[in-house]
Amino acid sequence: MTTPPVVLTIAGSDSGGGAGIQADLKTFAAHGVFGASVITALTAQNTVGVKGVHAVPADFVAAQLDAVLCDLDVRAVKTGMLGDPAILAVVADFARAGRLPNLVVDPVVVATSGDLLYDGDPADYLRLLTPYAVLLTPNIPESRVLGAEDATALALAAGTTVVLKGGHAEGERSVDTVSDGRRVWYLDAERVDTRNSHGTGCTFSAAVAAGLAGGLGLETALREAKSYITGALASGARWRLGRGSGPVDHFWRP
Repeated sequence: MTTPPVVLTIAGSDSGGGAGIQADLKTFAAHGVFGASVITALTAQNTVGVKGVHAVPADFVAAQLDAVLCDLDVRAVKTGMLGDPAILAVVADFARAGRLPNLVVDPVVVATSGDLLYDGDPADYLRLLTPYAVLLTPNIPESRVLGAEDATALALAAGTTVVLKGGHAEGERSVDTVSDGRRVWYLDAERVDTRNSHGTGCTFSAAVAAGLAGGLGLETALREAKSYITGALASGARWRLGRGSGPVDHFWRP
């Protein structure tokens, strides 16, 4: 049996299982890649909301990173919730040193409620981390916090390709805008009518990272991730897991 490529997620733990580390590892498994993880925070949360957050010390985040990277042949990396400037700086140091290949940055800086999830200046992402990434994956509220609602403007500021996700927009189609600062193109799919959308951002970025680890080019990895998340939303649309916004079906099959 062929040894699977390794993908690393650097993110927070979701005790409800729908987002964060848990969503990433499920997505990796669904794509046939081997998932490793570095946990940046423990959260007490469920489908209704976040009850509490306990950050992991930055030096222990560094210890986890070094333990994984000195042993496993990591082919792609994605970040989720980093939480504070010290943790982001640690991750940026590893990226600058060339130790985080095919880096996909999901800028988890603001909750759906509008509450900030990063205890620092969101511009830290653009200044320290995204210049070493192959992709930045903000949704519309996150792009506003980062200082640009236009994918091309954000790509130029970030120094990397941006996919501005359209899940928070209106309309029958879910359209994501992709820009590398010069060229603009779109990921278009029918919008799924469901309350179960918890963890879609984590899942999408994890799917892109899995595709890159498997040798896909960025454009193909993005298109396949869009198809995957659309199917996962549709397959889990009638689930009733919890009293709030439930998870998607990470293990759906086309």
